[in-house]
Amino acid sequence: MTIQSFRDLKVWQRAMDLTLALYKLTQTFPREEIYGLTSQLRRAGVSVASNIAEGFGRRSRSDYRSYLCMARGSVLEIQTQLEIARQLGYGDPAQIANAEAMADESSRMLSALIEKLGVRAREAGERLAGD
Repeated sequence: MTIQSFRDLKVWQRAMDLTLALYKLTQTFPREEIYGLTSQLRRAGVSVASNIAEGFGRRSRSDYRSYLCMARGSVLEIQTQLEIARQLGYGDPAQIANAEAMADESSRMLSALIEKLGVRAREAGERLAGD
């Protein structure tokens, strides 16, 4: 399958699934968390998918890689915030576990893509150096 759009990227699709799961999870958080943990989790989730899409649209491989690194940083933020929610007793434990699994998968996928882009960049540099 040829990648025509960021929407074709499995990592973006998983990030969207994660974001939707976070929105559903945080609907059950206490009302006083609307500007705290609820907002933080939702913004971090939106950031993952958004950075993947924005990076895809950049002209250079290094820019794309930078945006993927930002997306991965947001996933780590989500993982931390989910642990805070768990320790505070917010949300359904099964939903938290599901979101954690989705975050883990997103992190692995992003890491693999970042590494792949780095390898390709190094290989291109080696070819240029050898010319």
